[in-house]
Amino acid sequence: MTGPERLDLQPVRGMRDYVGIEGAHLLSLITLFWEQVSLFGYTPCLTPLLEEAGVFSRSLGETSDVISKEMYTLLDRGGDPLVLRPEGTAGIVRALLSNRLHQDMPAHLAYAGPMFRYERPQKGRLRQFHQVGVEHFGEASPEADVESLLLSWRYLTAVGIAEDSRLQINTLGDPESRSAFRCALIQHLTPVAHTLSADSQRRLQTNPLRILDSKDPADHQALIGAPALQDFLTPEARAHFDRVCEGLRVLGIPFEINPRIVRGLDYYVHTTFEWVHGGLGAQGTLLAGGRYDGLVKTMGGPDLPGVGWAAGVERLMLATLSPHIQGVSVVVIPEEDTPSFYAQALAQDFRNAGFSTVVWAEGSLKKRLKKAAQRSIPHVVFVGQADGDAGTLTLKMMATGDQHQLSRAAAVTFLKGVAS
Repeated sequence: MTGPERLDLQPVRGMRDYVGIEGAHLLSLITLFWEQVSLFGYTPCLTPLLEEAGVFSRSLGETSDVISKEMYTLLDRGGDPLVLRPEGTAGIVRALLSNRLHQDMPAHLAYAGPMFRYERPQKGRLRQFHQVGVEHFGEASPEADVESLLLSWRYLTAVGIAEDSRLQINTLGDPESRSAFRCALIQHLTPVAHTLSADSQRRLQTNPLRILDSKDPADHQALIGAPALQDFLTPEARAHFDRVCEGLRVLGIPFEINPRIVRGLDYYVHTTFEWVHGGLGAQGTLLAGGRYDGLVKTMGGPDLPGVGWAAGVERLMLATLSPHIQGVSVVVIPEEDTPSFYAQALAQDFRNAGFSTVVWAEGSLKKRLKKAAQRSIPHVVFVGQADGDAGTLTLKMMATGDQHQLSRAAAVTFLKGVAS
């Protein structure tokens, strides 16, 4: 009789475990995010990993790369198509409408969690990745754009990389500006369409503004001499962008204008921006966002303005130092035949005082002490039933071997003195 088939117990390609220091690093960046957004009055909005497929096909467009190439899709038992969320904004808009949050404007919503895209795994880009992001609905003013940019700057400052990153901004103008520019861009590119990359030849018919964002050298060559969107801005669109720039200067946030930052879908308008880190090469964009005044209406809701951004946590991990993680400070070892709950009661004293404490109740005393030494745990506490009843213990300093007979209260005071 043969045994069960042996499994290759590895994560799915493009997905990974976060253990120990890496898990703490990821969580620290998410914790800093929640600390900053709470200071700006943002409310958590945590949506399901699975959404109906239409949530993303309506928001991202049927011709986008995410929809056509990168979404994880499945059918539930009822035959309905579901999608593992590839980004955060569409789900937030769906939640805004599902929970009738649009009836009380403005709304400031924040999210954090895993996203999924089927693409070639590489450094800083995984098939399951984590994002943090904010969405601000109900205010169309340039001041709302500036507040969103300020929050992004505060967050990158909190994680320690704002000074090593560049804020690049652009304007997409209003719908009238975009329409005129789109026609001019198509007119420029049509005679040289045969020289464009395959993706850009397709985009010329469906989403020509995305060609401006291409990394292909052939596309760069074709764009030489192309019209600039800034030349087609209406007076209203130009005034909006000028006001955003003025706000950034007043707040002391350095920025540069990059006319190649674009968003292909029509509901994106006015301000668009990216924070780029100089040391990460092709994966240098840490945080990106902009204004999307037509998205809520596109998804079946009222005509509400919106602005927001998202940051990839894995890319932030590449750009930041791992945090210091406090190791275990105390091991409590119950003596032979002593019920372990005596040790657990004692461990509570140390935990309440802020010391990371574990109870090791099994194995020989020699092996437990050896394990404490191997893990560089500085303090071992021994307790027997009689000691527990009497409120006393034995504290061993692993670095010196010294032992102290102390009361429970004195032991906590002693460790605080050693740690200070």
